[in-house]
Amino acid sequence: MANTVVVGTQWGDEGKGKIVDMLAKDADLVVRFQGGNNAGHTLVVDGKTIISHLIPSGILQKKVCLIGNGVVVDPAVLLKEMDSLAAKGVSVTPDLLGISDRAHLIMPYHQAVDLARESRQGEAKIGTTGRGIGPCYEDKVSRRGIRFVDLMDADVFAKKVREACEEKNFYLTGFLSAPAIDPNAVVEQFAKYAKCLKPFVRDVSLVLEQARTEKKSVLFEGAQGTHLDIDHGTYPFVTSSNTVAGNVCAGAGVGPGSIKEVLGIVKAYATRVGAGPFPTELFDSVGDALQERGAEFGATTGRRRRCGWLDMVQLKASARLNGLTGLAVTKLDVLGGCDVIKICTHYNCKGKIVKDWPSNLALLEHCEPVYEEMPCWKEDISGAKSENELPKAAGDYLKRLAELAEVPVYIISVGPGREQTIVAKNPITG
Repeated sequence: MANTVVVGTQWGDEGKGKIVDMLAKDADLVVRFQGGNNAGHTLVVDGKTIISHLIPSGILQKKVCLIGNGVVVDPAVLLKEMDSLAAKGVSVTPDLLGISDRAHLIMPYHQAVDLARESRQGEAKIGTTGRGIGPCYEDKVSRRGIRFVDLMDADVFAKKVREACEEKNFYLTGFLSAPAIDPNAVVEQFAKYAKCLKPFVRDVSLVLEQARTEKKSVLFEGAQGTHLDIDHGTYPFVTSSNTVAGNVCAGAGVGPGSIKEVLGIVKAYATRVGAGPFPTELFDSVGDALQERGAEFGATTGRRRRCGWLDMVQLKASARLNGLTGLAVTKLDVLGGCDVIKICTHYNCKGKIVKDWPSNLALLEHCEPVYEEMPCWKEDISGAKSENELPKAAGDYLKRLAELAEVPVYIISVGPGREQTIVAKNPITG
């Protein structure tokens, strides 16, 4: 049994939730290690669609799920998600869910600042979800954050909230022209959250150490995608945390030796929500068809996703940054019916060949994709149970993708359902 990290290789929305849900049956624990409720993992089980934002996708398999210290948590969203799962017959109890006492809380003033900033930016806005994720991480690194361990002490919590509101209200009213936040109302509301969530709070790092000594397998669930990473993504059009596999160590409290497999989830084409560069974006009927067939709307925001061809410059950078050992290719079925399939192998930038993902966005904006064309298939592949049942054109596409990425394909998703998955190699069981 191997500890495995699942990460997105593009700009998020690759289908990580489905793959984690599927792999969770062979794991003992499933752990979120970064991000917040700006991520949305869509699961389709027995025809029912379930969207999770904070609770790891393994909860549907009734596995022990942990929210690591690297995650920022809005307790209102978490409790609403727990209630939603309960309504669908999934009871989230303290023996199934643990929240790190070191995880930071998203406060009402974080959301207020997030929304007011975006409004003030107008057309220059980054495209944040407005959930308060960025401002919460700002307070974390500036040592002004409030953690779950603080929430468990009413006096400490109240003191920190009042100190924070004094500063935030000055910024909100004086600079952003937004309403002030009432600290007393915040303290009162969060006291209710504390009572509900206290049984779930623990030292996640110690839980994982115990799992290691008992030789249990752990599945680490990433959120967003590699190219939204705060350091390695298309900055500033990125998220506020490190999304790469290496952040498992900091965001969950484990050592690098704990990781054996790193599975990169890659959509068979490319999508992006919000602003930011997208070299292979399609503005024609092909892009519209992919958007429609793939039901490409953000699970968290509902925003229409921009669609384009698969970009190997991007994927090869993800393979390097994450140390990928395998790939899971999702939504392969959506490509069926195209006249041809195009794969971007490199860029042409003002007459120069560019093979590596540039950090300079001005340069990236001038990069024109150079495509390799492959035949497509017309058959419906959503019922395929093995690679042998795929049309030759689909098999050739997968083979070429793996060849260019220099990473083998472990898993192929041919539909939204849990059962619509072909597994060439299970990274957990080997």
